[in-house]
Amino acid sequence: MKNLTPKKPAKHEREKLILFGLVELYLKSGKPIGSQTLQEKGFEALSSATIRNYFAKLEEEGLLKQQHSSGGRIPTSLGFKAYADAHIDQPILSEKDKRWVKEHLFKETREITAYLQHFVEALSEEARCAVFLSAPRFDQDFLLDIKLVSIDQNRVLCVLVTDFGMIHTEVLYTDKKLTTFLAKRLESYFNWRLTGIDKPKLEADEEALAEKFYNELMLRHIVSYTNFSSQDLFQGGFSRLLAYPDFSDAASLASGLSLFENKAQLRRLLDISLHKGQIGCWVGEDLEEFARDATSCSVLAVPYRINQTLCGSFGILGPNRLPYRELFGLLKASSEVISEALTRSMYKFKITFRQPKPADIEFKRGLSQAPHLLLENKIGELNE
Repeated sequence: MKNLTPKKPAKHEREKLILFGLVELYLKSGKPIGSQTLQEKGFEALSSATIRNYFAKLEEEGLLKQQHSSGGRIPTSLGFKAYADAHIDQPILSEKDKRWVKEHLFKETREITAYLQHFVEALSEEARCAVFLSAPRFDQDFLLDIKLVSIDQNRVLCVLVTDFGMIHTEVLYTDKKLTTFLAKRLESYFNWRLTGIDKPKLEADEEALAEKFYNELMLRHIVSYTNFSSQDLFQGGFSRLLAYPDFSDAASLASGLSLFENKAQLRRLLDISLHKGQIGCWVGEDLEEFARDATSCSVLAVPYRINQTLCGSFGILGPNRLPYRELFGLLKASSEVISEALTRSMYKFKITFRQPKPADIEFKRGLSQAPHLLLENKIGELNE
């Protein structure tokens, strides 16, 4: 007759269970965990002395550390990494969080880029982390409005707003003195050029300046719209990090956010998750190759799809002490929702998208998709 008594876990398995048990207790309490505390939380079969021996071994392996000689242990970044890697395929998502994801992250809309920024801000609030997202370029967009803000007497900040909710800025210079009154008159000219409604009555020199500015802005916009070598980035939620003791001073917060200083590295990190087609996790020293000073942080990233085509990724950045399993669940659910929302929006509003091609200049295509630019006849009638 077979012995039905369950076998004790092997020694290395017990070591792993103790590490993961300690990590979970530390994630909940934020306080060092002693051997007696761990024993009372599911390890009653082991003595405190035995648990301390495991603690010592885990310290030697660099997975735990002791802040004070008489205190408990806390996980190192390697300990968090081991825990995260072991549970990346075991996400947790409550029914409440499932409902939140559907209610707050799903939206069918033509304003694609405005939706993506909303997605970033909403997810950062729920995850209590900074969030960043890469997206392809969406077609069928056009300029909706142009606003001017005087910087000084000779420079003006031009804010270009598109139908999808994208915002571009350009700075223009002129020898003519730029007053707030003149800026408003230039705006009225731009509005007429974009809509064909209510042509303003301007002085000859004002109209000449307005025409010059308008043509300059349109050509800059065409170049930016048609030629792009990397995906668009959306980011937000930096202030969420202030809630963590890990970022209690300006220096530690700046170090944690150093990853955002280099957009190329930020995109490279997201591309890794995109090309693998699955969730990725970088903890502590894993981030050294992307940002040397960000080793006190963790990044989780996941790709999303449009019409079953992988087209972008989004990630969250927080301290090493994160509820990894819950965040894995939140990210995976959010990926499913954004994929469905974008797919439906693209179909409903007949929008297409394209990925960046570094050596591909699609100038003619850009012109054909920009019927509202309305440049002067001498540089080409784009609205014909």
